[in-house]
Parts: sequence; C-alpha cells; structure tokens
Amino acid sequence: MAHITLGGNPVTTSGDLPSIGSQIKDFELVATDLSSKTLSDFKNYKLILNIFPSVNTGVCSASVRAFNKAASELENTKVLCISRDLPFSQEQFCAAEGLENVVMLSDYKTGQFGKDYGLIMQNGIFDALLSRCIIITNENNKVIYTEQVPEIGQEPNYEAALNAL
Repeated sequence: MAHITLGGNPVTTSGDLPSIGSQIKDFELVATDLSSKTLSDFKNYKLILNIFPSVNTGVCSASVRAFNKAASELENTKVLCISRDLPFSQEQFCAAEGLENVVMLSDYKTGQFGKDYGLIMQNGIFDALLSRCIIITNENNKVIYTEQVPEIGQEPNYEAALNAL
C-alpha cells in the first residue's frame, strides 16, 4: 500500500506498484472506440503506462500531452494513458488537443486493472480513482521502471521515465 497525498492530505492506495523485473499482469481495458484491449494487443512493444485519476484535471492532461510529444520520437514503444474516465471523455480530450501518439484506455467498467496493480486510491476526494504513476516495461512485459508520484498534484518525472527506455 502506497502512502501518498492529495493537496497535502494523506491518501492510501490499494497496493504497491509491480516490482522492477517482474512481469506485468494481463489487463482488459476499454479503448475510445469501446473495444476491449489486453496486454496481447501490445505484444513485442515497450510500454509506458501513464496512469492518472482523470484526464479532465490540469496535471493529468499535462502528462498526456507530454507523453504524446515524446511518443512521436520513440521506437517500438506504445504509450498507454490509463484512467477511469469514460472513453468518450478520453476521446474528446485527444480530439480537442490533436493528440494522436498515445493510446487512451479506460478502467471504468470493472476497476480490475486498478485492483490488480494496487493503484486505487482508497480515501480522500479522489476515492476509487487511480493514483498517478508510471510503469514502463520492455518488449517482454518485464517492468523496468516505476514511479508512484508522492503528491497527486505533482507531475511525474518524465525525464527519468524516458531515460529508463
């Protein structure tokens, strides 16, 4: 269980991020076209999982923009932006911003992704939303980098994340 803050107020998560060197768990998330996406849809790619509470907040949208910009220059890498937002909101955000280099995915149906990865905030005003974190894997789905942002209002360390690739 991670101990983080939101506006300086203590928040706990439902578990801990996967450890470096471990295999990430399979997942089933909803794409903006309402199709289901699983880990096998991204086979043989390095993955950046940019996970956040809601694309409709300033810091979350900033992370999507930052990774969209970086993704255009990354080889054999997919950036998955994951939240519990409805796929319609995710699609509208990307359309309005002209973002085409990231894959928006939603955990709105079951919350199983958040449960499996230990990312669900369990108290505070963002209760039941995903915490802000980064998980990066190699082409074989082994975790090579993680970051649980200690304060939800803080952006992740983009440079460290991209250097991990």
